[in-house]
Amino acid sequence: MKDKEYTLYNETVMDHFLNPRNMGDVNEADGVGEVGAAACGDIMKISLKIRDGKIEDARFKTFGCGSAIASSSMATELIKGRTLEEAKNFSNQEVVEALGGLPPVKIHCSVLAEEALKAAIEDYEAKQAAKAEAVAA
Repeated sequence: MKDKEYTLYNETVMDHFLNPRNMGDVNEADGVGEVGAAACGDIMKISLKIRDGKIEDARFKTFGCGSAIASSSMATELIKGRTLEEAKNFSNQEVVEALGGLPPVKIHCSVLAEEALKAAIEDYEAKQAAKAEAVAA
């Protein structure tokens, strides 16, 4: 990329778009969340590996624009090592701040990252509840 090339995105966003971290699926994921935005067509999936109440690993697959990919990449970086309770309080604003900002029309991409994470946690908790019920039965 040329030094003077025009872009709507800052260096951090471009780095996470061009060199995404944690892309793919977690092997034998404990929780998976997939969300989409009908308005723009972006689809985001986050898979988690949970150990002792903490997010040990997080990976993503995103079909979408550069902001969606960068938001997914940054979100997975930010949530690793957090407890489930901490992750439940995760906000899209953390993604926006960590990326150094997103254009206003692209903020919804960070919201998708938050929603995918929370859907993955809900999936994990539903699986845990089902296991507990099976054991109790």
